[in-house]
Amino acid sequence: MSARGRDLVERTRVFALEVRRLLNRLPKVISNYEDARQVARSSGSVAANYLEAQEALSRKDFFFRIKVCRKEARETVLWLGLLETQRAADLDEECSRLQREAEELVRIFSSIARKVTQKQLNDRF
Repeated sequence: MSARGRDLVERTRVFALEVRRLLNRLPKVISNYEDARQVARSSGSVAANYLEAQEALSRKDFFFRIKVCRKEARETVLWLGLLETQRAADLDEECSRLQREAEELVRIFSSIARKVTQKQLNDRF
């Protein structure tokens, strides 16, 4: 695994951990129960699928895992935006920061997917 790959493994792991820390601080309101479960799953799935991509059996498998990472990161942005912080400034700020990180991960995975697609096209011709 390349140094960049290891960095992204750690970055996605830390992201999932930080999401969980935020969730533990949220107000205990009904609307947060399901949304918190969903954001915990999707943020963890980003990290887990990127780890799986590092052990991909083929380029096709790698591409599939990267697309799943991108999909789960997008979903995480949605669920973070739905969380009820009751306008607590520190929670709002942390939620926004994590949304920006998820959006950046989407861009990273999109870039990786484009590069894999371009490599596949170059290999054919």
